Amino acid sequence: MKIKTIDVNAKEWFDKVNGNSYFSAHVTINFGMKDQTGFYMPFQYGYGNHYEDMAFKELIKKGFIKTNDKYHSRWQYYQDNNIIYRHSKQENCRKRDL
Repeated sequence: MKIKTIDVNAKEWFDKVNGNSYFSAHVTINFGMKDQTGFYMPFQYGYGNHYEDMAFKELIKKGFIKTNDKYHSRWQYYQDNNIIYRHSKQENCRKRDL
């Protein structure tokens, strides 16, 4: 499968009692195309743009992306392979929304 687009949509919850942030995300590959597919990344610890790093690692783990050590960042991989990358994060969600 040739990857043309990657969309990562995350939701973030902040645990005020312990001061930790958590997220879950849905990753869609080739959005709106015949070969569209995707997967869900369950509730896990992370804040800021950590969800983007974890999505890239999960894409490698699931075999969608075959990379080697020459790529030190996901941005370089996306640019070199002409992949359109979009991401969004909905903050201040409730825990049950994740």
